[in-house]
Amino acid sequence: MIKSMTGYGKAYQTINEREYQVEIKSVNHRYLDVSVKMPRILSFLEEDIKRAISSKIKRGKIDVFITFINNSAEGKEIKINTEIAKAYITELKKLAEEENILSNIEVTEISKLPDVLNIQNNQEDETIKNELLTTVEQATEQLVKMRATEGEKIAEDLLIRIQKIQEKVKQISSLSTGLIEEYVVKLEGRIKEILKNQEIDEARLAQEVVIYADKCSVEEEITRLGSHIAQFEEFLKAEGAIGKKLDFIIQEMNRETNTIGSKANNLEITNLVIDIKTELENIREQIQNIE
Repeated sequence: MIKSMTGYGKAYQTINEREYQVEIKSVNHRYLDVSVKMPRILSFLEEDIKRAISSKIKRGKIDVFITFINNSAEGKEIKINTEIAKAYITELKKLAEEENILSNIEVTEISKLPDVLNIQNNQEDETIKNELLTTVEQATEQLVKMRATEGEKIAEDLLIRIQKIQEKVKQISSLSTGLIEEYVVKLEGRIKEILKNQEIDEARLAQEVVIYADKCSVEEEITRLGSHIAQFEEFLKAEGAIGKKLDFIIQEMNRETNTIGSKANNLEITNLVIDIKTELENIREQIQNIE
């Protein structure tokens, strides 16, 4: 089943006063390009997040937005700056002696002074890591689901268009079988008009017909187009990233169609070639959005 490269996924969860929110947006891109925007305290998890996403998505420009609120003690450490605290105590005692005042210094009062207490974040907290990656996985699943839904719609449209092309190729094949006979009749008529009552050289006529038949035959191109159409339909049912493969097949089909247009000296075939090229261009535009 093909997938679109356009999609959106979002996941949110709260665990023990820790809040995680992950939003993922994806658009067309030639390769996989994952960009993560998140709080600095989670930056150590960037590569893990990219690996988690790339395991599910193969192509597209992926933008990940993460918010994190931690009201718990998880991932935090309280550090006392002992040297600063001792310096405060020394200076306060000195002031008390100089001013002849009581020097009852409480620890809690010292802790309130600037730079005595510091809360540090643990940059390698496994609990936060696992909880965040779970949220990322949930958002990624939502994104993949949406891309698959869009992919189904694109596949339906592509199948209709490729079947239209197949029908027009059949019409070209039918018309091409009568080109030689038409040419023979026209050639004989022109020769008779030029030679008047003289006898027509049947050998020379046959030679001219063979040369013309070789120049205008489109059987090989029609056969290859049929093969490409069959491949295209098979890829529409395949799993995984197939956008580049479909793009290549369309390029080949376009090449064969151009060759038919240059060979076939017939207005009906020329019009059919134009119709096919129009459909191929529509398909090519759709394929740009396939993973």
